[in-house]
Amino acid sequence: MDLDWILNHLGEERERYFGAVAPPLLQSSNFAFPTVADMRAQAGDEFGHHFYTRGNNPTVEILRRKLAALEGAEDCLVFGSGAAAIAAAVIASVSAGDHVVCVQKPYSWTRRLLADLLPRFAVTTTFVDAADAGSVEAALTPGTRLLVLESPNTLTFELQDLAALAAVARPRGVRTLCDNSYASPLNQSPLAFGIDLVAHSATKYIGGHGDVVAGALCGPQALLREVFRGPYMTLGAIPSPHDAWLLLRGLRTLPLRMRRCAATALQVAAFLEAHPKVERVWYPHLPSHPQHALALRQMRGGSGLLSLAIRCEDVSGVERFCDALRRFLMSVSWGGYESLACPIAAFLPAGTSAAAKAGQVPANLVRLSIGLEEPDVLIADLAQALDRV
Repeated sequence: MDLDWILNHLGEERERYFGAVAPPLLQSSNFAFPTVADMRAQAGDEFGHHFYTRGNNPTVEILRRKLAALEGAEDCLVFGSGAAAIAAAVIASVSAGDHVVCVQKPYSWTRRLLADLLPRFAVTTTFVDAADAGSVEAALTPGTRLLVLESPNTLTFELQDLAALAAVARPRGVRTLCDNSYASPLNQSPLAFGIDLVAHSATKYIGGHGDVVAGALCGPQALLREVFRGPYMTLGAIPSPHDAWLLLRGLRTLPLRMRRCAATALQVAAFLEAHPKVERVWYPHLPSHPQHALALRQMRGGSGLLSLAIRCEDVSGVERFCDALRRFLMSVSWGGYESLACPIAAFLPAGTSAAAKAGQVPANLVRLSIGLEEPDVLIADLAQALDRV
């Protein structure tokens, strides 16, 4: 099945809705049945039927089918946020007394789930540098049930060798979960390397327009039914049908957007790497990235997310740089049509030394999300802002 078919036709049974080219938005929360027997049959399998929108909805189901196909998965569940997708996958995989191994620098809410919330229920986590498969293997215990990966992460872009880690985990009965938000389904396929479950913040590249918050979890249907019966239906962190409709719209242009932002990001990264006021650039597809060879082997392409460290004495230099930007909006999140700048300094007191760290991230780090603007425009804006440092 080719990419164009998935994005434009898969799951869109147009003969069922008057031949409309765009799928309908079925906003209904509830569905009616002609007989008790029909109601009974559908109540027994909400995963695959339209019974109540908290479980399944026709508009959401079209999105599920497309995302599953893009990831090469049997099925997909869609959530109200990426954090909800990760949390549901983790909660469905562990019980009291179990142990989790996680990458050292995961998404902040993944860390909060594992480090702050789950210990209240007797689930412990070891955070390791998962760039080394040996370190992961050494961290596994007889009680380890889950390995949480994020390749690459979205601040300093460490990768993991997914095939090697799947080979470590699977014989030991350890389930693997990979956050694939950075690469999108187009540029990396963790399931093909032996990973069990793949999560996305669909807010980012899948949506791509900065107007919806959502998440996705892809994998074997048996595992997803386990998630569905447990945290998905119990906690109800679902998307609205309108959110799903917006995500379907975003998918239409995903290949075009990914190619454009990745090409521009590589130009921006090269410019920044050569600038005297930039201490360091993090971007997996730069030849200088320490895991560049793994990025080329494991990923089909880059994305628009990169980070730089400003050469300055304290975060006031970072503030001058960011305040001078005119084509980058200062904001959290990433993956949209618009270019964004997110300074770590915004989460630290004014005057903090540039050598200080916020957790494991340098105080002088600024993350850039490259959008669809012309490369020369963005580079010129960065150049004039660096002059203020």
